[in-house]
Amino acid sequence: MKKTISKNISLVLALVFAAAAFTGCGSSNGDNSRNQPSDSSGLQRQFSGSTDLANGDSGDTDFSTNFDLDSGIDEESENDIDTEELTVCFGDSGNSFILHLYDNDTAHAIARHVGTAEWRLPIYHYDDYENWEVMQYYDIPSRYEIPSEPETITEEAAGTVYYSEPNRIILFYGDAEVSGEYTPVGYFDNTDEFRSAVENNPVLEGWGNKIVRISDGN
Repeated sequence: MKKTISKNISLVLALVFAAAAFTGCGSSNGDNSRNQPSDSSGLQRQFSGSTDLANGDSGDTDFSTNFDLDSGIDEESENDIDTEELTVCFGDSGNSFILHLYDNDTAHAIARHVGTAEWRLPIYHYDDYENWEVMQYYDIPSRYEIPSEPETITEEAAGTVYYSEPNRIILFYGDAEVSGEYTPVGYFDNTDEFRSAVENNPVLEGWGNKIVRISDGN
C-alpha cells in the first residue's frame, strides 16, 4: 500500500515538474518574440533601400538627375526649354529687338543656354576687319557646347544671324556677298531702327569696346 502511494506521489510530482518545464519554454519564446521586429520584412526593406541608393535609385526620389555644374540648372529642365525667339539689345541701355530663331539644333542649343542666364557679349572688333560695314561677330564663352551643321553661304540678307565655329555668332546688318561656312540661327526684322541700333551701339566708356545683350525675354 505504501509503495502504491509513493508511486502515485512520484507520478504526480513528475507531471508537475513536466508542466512547469513546458510553461517555462513557452514564456521564454514569448519574451524572445517581443525582442524581434514586428515586421521582419521591414528590415529587408531597409537594406534593400540602402542598396537602391548606392545604385542611384531610391524609389520615388531620383538621385541620378544630372546638373550643370556651371549654372546650377537641372540639365533635364534645361533641355525642356523650347524658345522660338530671343531678345537682343545693342548696348546696355539700347532698345530691344527680337531675334527669330530657326528650327535647328544650333538655334535650340543657343536658346537653352541663354535661358539659364542672360548673355552679355563683348564686341572686341567692330571697325577693323574685312566687311565690318555689313557684319559683326560676338564670341561665346567656350564652356557652352553648341552643335552646328555648317553650310556654304555666299549671299547674306541684312538681319540674318549665323553661327560659326568655334563659338561665334555672326550678324549681318547689311546685305552682303561674303563666302563662309556658317550654320543659320535666325533673323531680325530688317528695319531702319534695327540697323541704326547696330551701327550706333556706343563704345563702353573706359572699356574700349561694345557689348550686345541676349536674353530669353523673361
